[in-house]
Amino acid sequence: MQNSHWFRVSRLASYILIAKVIVLGSVHVLHAQTFNQNLGPSGLPLPRFASIKPTRVNVRVGPGSNYSISFTYKKKGLPIEIIQEYDQWRKIRDAEGDEGWVYQSLLSGKRTAITLPWQKDKTKRLMLRKTPNDNAEFVAEVEPNVIGNIHQCDGQWCEITLHNVHGWLHQSHLWGIYPDEKIKR
Repeated sequence: MQNSHWFRVSRLASYILIAKVIVLGSVHVLHAQTFNQNLGPSGLPLPRFASIKPTRVNVRVGPGSNYSISFTYKKKGLPIEIIQEYDQWRKIRDAEGDEGWVYQSLLSGKRTAITLPWQKDKTKRLMLRKTPNDNAEFVAEVEPNVIGNIHQCDGQWCEITLHNVHGWLHQSHLWGIYPDEKIKR
């Protein structure tokens, strides 16, 4: 009788172990599928930030030159977010939330950012700091909607060049980089 009880406990433990293996294996597969869903056909992550390469870029309503032009960007280096890929076309979103399709060769992987594009009060100024510290010497005052080249970000501060002036800004004051995203020089 004692052997029968031990056998039932042993069998129950085996079932529990098998159930754990199945559940953990399913979680691992689910994690792998979720990770793959974040990669576009190009093998690059979606969404991701990039920038406009030429001075003038037509944005289309669909992924192809046969689709009508929705609007035109006229600002080289403008940061955009790539949110979808289809063949050689990229669906992009700008800081104002406008979306459309652009041929991939018109985009650059160079990281840029725009200062406070959501700021309604255009008189507000940011202090571009010499080092990533609120008490650091400031090197320039920066107004909203200025585009700059990102050099590095630590999740809190970004080293950036705006109109040939080099310094640091709070990452939260920039559009073109995700919150807490880190970029190494």
